[in-house]
Amino acid sequence: MKKLPPLLVYTVLRLLAFLVPLAIMWLFPIFREFWWLAALFAALIGMSISLLFLRTPLSQSSRELYERRRRGGSVGEIEDEAAEDGATE
Repeated sequence: MKKLPPLLVYTVLRLLAFLVPLAIMWLFPIFREFWWLAALFAALIGMSISLLFLRTPLSQSSRELYERRRRGGSVGEIEDEAAEDGATE
């Protein structure tokens, strides 16, 4: 089975850390009226959950981005550099 990219895993977990508290808060009538307050509290809860529990996926995604940048970027960037070198010669 193919392993999911760490950046995708981290992004999905961050979205869930925001959307689940938001959905729970919308069950209360007061937060249906003040939706912006529910969004604010959900953002604070999501940020707290992220800082406490998502340290490993964050470090894995950061490590992958660092390795990709250190290797020389994407294939498109290498092709662009080759085309520029060919144009100047």
